[in-house]
Amino acid sequence: MDGTGACLVQRDFTVLLEKEHPGFEAARRELSRFAELVKSPASFHTYRLTPLSMWNAAAQGLEAAEILERIRDMSRLEVPGQVLKEITLWLSRYGRLRLRKSMEQPGELVLESTAPEFLDEIMNLESVQKWELKRVTETMLTIPVRNRGVLKQDLTRLGYPVQDEVGYHSGQALSFKLRDQIAAGIPFSLRPYQCESVSAFIGSSNGTEGGSGVLVLPCGAGKTVIGLAAMDKLQRETLILTSNVTSVRQWIQELRNKSTLSDLEIGEYSGDRKEVRPVTVSTYQILTHRSKKEDGFKHMKLFNERDWGLIIYDEVHLLPAPVFRVTAEIQATRRLGLTATLVREDGCEKDVFSLIGPKLYEMPWRDLEQEGWIAQVKCCEIRVPMSEPLRTKYSLAEGRQKFRIAAENSGKLKVVKELLEIHAGRQVLIIGQYLGQLKHLSEQLQAPLITGSMPQQKRIELFRAFRSGSLSLLIVSKVANFAVDLPDASVGIEVSGSFGSRQEEAQRLGRLLRPKSGDNRAYFYTLVTDGTREQDFALRRQLFLIEQGYEYSVQLTKDDDDGEKEAAQ
Repeated sequence: MDGTGACLVQRDFTVLLEKEHPGFEAARRELSRFAELVKSPASFHTYRLTPLSMWNAAAQGLEAAEILERIRDMSRLEVPGQVLKEITLWLSRYGRLRLRKSMEQPGELVLESTAPEFLDEIMNLESVQKWELKRVTETMLTIPVRNRGVLKQDLTRLGYPVQDEVGYHSGQALSFKLRDQIAAGIPFSLRPYQCESVSAFIGSSNGTEGGSGVLVLPCGAGKTVIGLAAMDKLQRETLILTSNVTSVRQWIQELRNKSTLSDLEIGEYSGDRKEVRPVTVSTYQILTHRSKKEDGFKHMKLFNERDWGLIIYDEVHLLPAPVFRVTAEIQATRRLGLTATLVREDGCEKDVFSLIGPKLYEMPWRDLEQEGWIAQVKCCEIRVPMSEPLRTKYSLAEGRQKFRIAAENSGKLKVVKELLEIHAGRQVLIIGQYLGQLKHLSEQLQAPLITGSMPQQKRIELFRAFRSGSLSLLIVSKVANFAVDLPDASVGIEVSGSFGSRQEEAQRLGRLLRPKSGDNRAYFYTLVTDGTREQDFALRRQLFLIEQGYEYSVQLTKDDDDGEKEAAQ
């Protein structure tokens, strides 16, 4: 600390990063490794230091001394002593509690620590007593095997992360290979960062020491390929869970194109089909479907239909609570989480950490962009005025209704048309939240609209037409937020969104990240009604992407006395 750092570390564990400081970019990259971005006003970005952010950093190999040194180096003023003390405490807890098999009792596990005071504290936690903990020595507790997941979940929430060294059962063997480039006739080989991702998950070249955890890479980085490569290393029957039927079929197509698995070895478990095969691909929605609230989740039996050796959770940030509960019960099966962002709007990141595993690998979005693996994206927020009648209506509304009135501002149509003129000849996606707004745009622009009620076959036909170039403009609802492969989309226009959802913003921009022929550029516009709650929520929506190094330029649109449009950067 020499008084020239880019950051100010505060007593409440927030870190202010000065945007105009010459060390901003280097400090931003460092902070993204062990802190969470919480807001990004014009002058300072605000990060928060948390136990979870520290544990994920530790899981990727960062040492406490290294983190503390970097915080001190980046800080302009002396770091508050209490902050350093708490960070040291958080990091001291990572790896100090280890869960392993009991050599004496096959039905029990051992929770051990070299620090007896840790176990003293845990035994005094009333909320974990229901998991049948028994003290056997100063440094050792035992618990029943069946409580492996729920104990880790509870202890993580209480600030005691558990390093799980129990291991995994192998599952049913499955012999297959990834197709090489010549044999398949399809250009396919693992990129360097994909190899690194797989190695981080597997843990060793033969797969015997592998574990469970989460790999974080942007859309377009080939997370499906990484999943296939992990399967290839393990050679075990695999259950793949993803966000929607479109994604299910994309996974199946990739399995067919890039592996020697036969059609009889690949199953689709969806509303249309109930195939349970050595590699089965399903959705979170079908697993959590039930006819009545009081009914059970009858499709959850899929977790036990075969002797799975690996479960892949695609878009793991979407994991619903019932699947978390089942995951807590199947800790003996290897689990791989794939996502573009670990952000969860419900605050359940700790459950992902404890039940799927820690973040094992993360590739910054802008690093992949600079290397040409994903498209370069220019982000722009366009602030649209309200007409006087709409402003009056907005002022009289309350709560969520204010947001919806602003989001559905009919003045956005004019901006959309202007953007379509600017980007004539490009493949354009218009994405929104509210069906009435999207239907109006569809009618005015004479463009097809894909919604959740559209039959799956019709969706597939429209996506195929868009990919082929015969359709250059497509309007999509939330169904296209996740796992839709539209490699040629190079312009995204977001007309409305889910309040302040950071994960949704990241996924929507992700629709544009596939590498493009030519200049490899894409453009992402978010239309926001000026001076309203929608503008406030937009700032939160953009946080994750700003943390990844993207910057949103702001364009103000207004009508002057002659009704002519002006723009200010």
